Amino acid sequence: MNILIVGGGQVGSYLASLLIKEGHQVRVVEIREKQLKSLQHDLPSDRIVIGEFTDPTVLEAAGIGQADVVVALTPTDEGNLVVSTLARFEFGVNRVIARANNPKNSWMFTPEMGVDVGLTEADLMAHVVAEEISLGDMITLLKVDKGQYSLVKETVASGSPAAGKALKDLFKSEECAIMAIIRNARLVIPRGNTVFEAGDEVLALAGSEQLHFLKTTLGRKD
Repeated sequence: MNILIVGGGQVGSYLASLLIKEGHQVRVVEIREKQLKSLQHDLPSDRIVIGEFTDPTVLEAAGIGQADVVVALTPTDEGNLVVSTLARFEFGVNRVIARANNPKNSWMFTPEMGVDVGLTEADLMAHVVAEEISLGDMITLLKVDKGQYSLVKETVASGSPAAGKALKDLFKSEECAIMAIIRNARLVIPRGNTVFEAGDEVLALAGSEQLHFLKTTLGRKD
């Protein structure tokens, strides 16, 4: 996959390194001297394009016209929005991801501005911390569909509402699916009449509004 990262700060540099290791074709646009020194140390020289973030000629030279994905990580929200609109409406890029440096500006990072996914680091961090606090021992394994759903693992506690109860009597929401149960180191494929036992490790895919219900149903009482 061809990926263009516009902005080679700490996040852009780290992201580029990860994507290159995964075999993607990656280029990074950067103009700031300090960031360029770091990029030149971490990335092959042919992956770095020196030039203004929002200059269409620079972006075109960097291969934006052939990019499958553009990630806008410039130091300003204005710059990220300009890159996004150019990527989508001028060069026809199918997938545009942009960072809102200021959470108060996140409302502008919409498809109308060319942004498919708008990310705010402060908001993401705050939600992750809040979720970890509220979920206690539940482990989040994977986020899917822009974070709307989580694949989690929870151990059925002795005395929990789920212990000794059948799956069909507990989980009826379409926003929560029990995917698998690990019992005594063996995989159990859950059915409606499967009865939970204390010590079961349950893998579940749940919407954000169902995570607390999942925790209180399976987990130990606080």
